[in-house]
Amino acid sequence: MKRVMIVGGPGSGKSTLARRLGTITGLPVCHLDLIHHKPGWVARPMVEKLPLVAAWESQGRWIIEGGLTRTYPNRMARADTIVFLDLPVWRRLCRVVRRRITYCGGKTRPDLPENCPENLNWEFAHFILTTARRGRARNLSLRDDAPHAHFVRLTSDRRSAQWLADIAAGRGAV
Repeated sequence: MKRVMIVGGPGSGKSTLARRLGTITGLPVCHLDLIHHKPGWVARPMVEKLPLVAAWESQGRWIIEGGLTRTYPNRMARADTIVFLDLPVWRRLCRVVRRRITYCGGKTRPDLPENCPENLNWEFAHFILTTARRGRARNLSLRDDAPHAHFVRLTSDRRSAQWLADIAAGRGAV
């Protein structure tokens, strides 16, 4: 395991899994939200994002977590492991609400640029609900689109914890 692509919908635990896996494996972690956003929730133009992601993808060792589906083909081609966090949409919504409470008062999560306080509004909740089915289908298709890569589908926090424990104990692909 040298190049790991982690995907899943908002609130699925991509950033947390990436940090934990990075600690276990020593692989450097790229949070795509740090590339997608500039401080203050300013969206970085695509023309700036693509070279930043390409720089990560060209390295020999990495964990890249997040969406930016436009970069999926390049990441898939280089990844030896693809992890899909396939949690139910209700669970993901609960996590987003909990995250909003945890990071209230203007605090910013460690996987976001400065001055990007957590917020939850109807627009974001609607996005989570309306893209769940399509996003899940797209992420499941990665298994067939990248047959060279080991595909891991994690459907619960318990399965994620067990997968990480197996890797830490040397029972998983490292």
